[in-house]
This record gives sequence, structure tokens and C-alpha cells, in this order.
Amino acid sequence: QVQLVESGGGSVQDGGSLTLSCVVSGVTNRLPCLGWFRQAPGKEREGLARINIWGDTNYADSVKGRFTISEDNAKNTLYLQMNSLKPEDTAIYFCGASPYRCRAWDVLSATQYSYWGQGTQVAVSS
Repeated sequence: QVQLVESGGGSVQDGGSLTLSCVVSGVTNRLPCLGWFRQAPGKEREGLARINIWGDTNYADSVKGRFTISEDNAKNTLYLQMNSLKPEDTAIYFCGASPYRCRAWDVLSATQYSYWGQGTQVAVSS
């Protein structure tokens, strides 16, 4: 059974940094498509970043240049390094994984993912 567990959330001030982790278990091989999402109260889930099996990445305009997605395959762990955090980054952050290759269209859509973690809260104060 595939499980994703996020950690690393917390409270920081405007301009601060956090690194989120997502440990993927229950798999024998690295899942082909991994991504990070967030959901703020009253808003839809927003795709932030995606990484495919070759290490190619995609980012939402809202986080490009501030957030970096990466992975450690030996540890089955996905990361999201978040710098220059703003109050509008406050949300619950989720990682997602797909057993299929990342699709070439609608690259940050949540619909391509089959597995999700439970989320980790990030709060940024001004």
C-alpha cells in the first residue's frame, strides 16, 4: 500500500524559509510523477511544483524563483524548499504521487495524482 507522509510545516515570519519533506513508502520503484500542492481555507487545491522521473521540473508562477522541488531517491523522499515566504503562502501543503508518467498537458493539475499525503500546515505571519 502506497503511503505519503509530509512533515516540516510550521510557523514563520514574512521572508522566512521552510523545507517540507514527503516520505513515500509501499513502493519498490520510484513513482514516475511527484508533486506539491497547497490548499488555503476557502480555496481550491493549487498545484505548486512537479518533478518527473528524469528530474524535469515545473513550477507555478506564484512560487517560481522562491520554491524548489527536489528528491532523494535513496531515501524515497520528496522535498520542497520554500524561501522568501509571504503571508499568502499560508496553507496546508500536500504531496502527491502518480504511478504513471507526468502528463504533458495541464502539468500542475491535481487530477494526474493517485496518492496523497495527509498534509502539513504552513503559517506565515506579517
